[in-house]
Amino acid sequence: MHKKNIFIIGSKGIPAKYGGFETFVDKLTEKKVIKSIKYHVACMGKDNKEFEYNEARCFNVNVPNIGPAKAVYYDLFALKNIVKYIKKNNIDNAIVYILACRIGPFIKHYKRKLHKLNCKVFVNPDGHEWKRAKWNWLIKKYWKFSEKLMVKHADLLICDSVNIEKYIKEEYGKYNPKTTFIAYGADITTSNLKNDSSKLLDWYKEKEIQPNEYYLVVGRFVPENNYETMITEYMKSKTNKDFVLITNVENNKFYERLKEKTNFDKDKRIKFVGTVYDQDLLKKIRENAYGYIHGHEVGGTNPSLLEALASTKLNLLLDVGFNQEVGEDGALYWKKEENSLSDLLNKLDSISQADIEKFSNKAKNRIKEYYSWERIIDKYETIFK
Repeated sequence: MHKKNIFIIGSKGIPAKYGGFETFVDKLTEKKVIKSIKYHVACMGKDNKEFEYNEARCFNVNVPNIGPAKAVYYDLFALKNIVKYIKKNNIDNAIVYILACRIGPFIKHYKRKLHKLNCKVFVNPDGHEWKRAKWNWLIKKYWKFSEKLMVKHADLLICDSVNIEKYIKEEYGKYNPKTTFIAYGADITTSNLKNDSSKLLDWYKEKEIQPNEYYLVVGRFVPENNYETMITEYMKSKTNKDFVLITNVENNKFYERLKEKTNFDKDKRIKFVGTVYDQDLLKKIRENAYGYIHGHEVGGTNPSLLEALASTKLNLLLDVGFNQEVGEDGALYWKKEENSLSDLLNKLDSISQADIEKFSNKAKNRIKEYYSWERIIDKYETIFK
């Protein structure tokens, strides 16, 4: 049986501890169906050791800590390593799958090398990295330039959102990019924790929260996720439910600025509760929320949105293309204009149990039908083969 070698770079590595790309690679390797596919995964490490995980060959890439450029170096070192490995082992017809568009200026050089070795270069363009508020103008300029070159030189672009695919085709039409759409996945599984588990009850007690009496948000505390609008609008609303924010705000300048501007610390409903790394506990906290509020407006299909639709009954999403594409009629929508979210919160205080169930079922069906990992992995393996 002919082995098909797939090299994946651009995630921090597996086992997944972090975000979207890491979870994706973890699931892709864990739920592999076609036995002849062999995955090779670059991992950010403190050494250059190799190890096996989910039957994938994982190789650590040790890069110096040099600020924002670290990710660029990491991808380049990984690519160098891959070219060497392919030559040394006489591997034919491999695919190098690069997650995100960080190494545009170098891609032509490596593509030439890989094509000589009869390998293809696939790219996941991720979502509008250059728009993120955390970057200064110079880094934003680099990201945009890099994205352009990655699109120009990729053999195939795998977009995890219909909106991103549309953007790539419109923005870079002159390169006639070859694209396909494969979403990001989610599991419809319920938490293993029972409602009377001491782990859960202790957490509620410590944070002074009651099950089903809170709205939830989970995600990085960065400006482009519209925390300012969500918090300001929440403070305006009349709901007596808590707003629970699971996010890391230690030494976060944005958090301090926002506190000064809005005085949210004076509103006892608004509760920053730190991070929750225990996945089972997090899932249970999602399931027991009255609703989920989602303010992301940058990027493709957002993993935390899929998680929310898979486990929370009511989902209140910022009204942008990316979010509508995922939630469709299984969610409720708000705009960034004044009173939009606070009016919605007031209205939802008196929504009937039957309507809540209706939204809950529609949201879960969206995930089952379009975003199950099995479906996503089947599509990937078809393309890789």
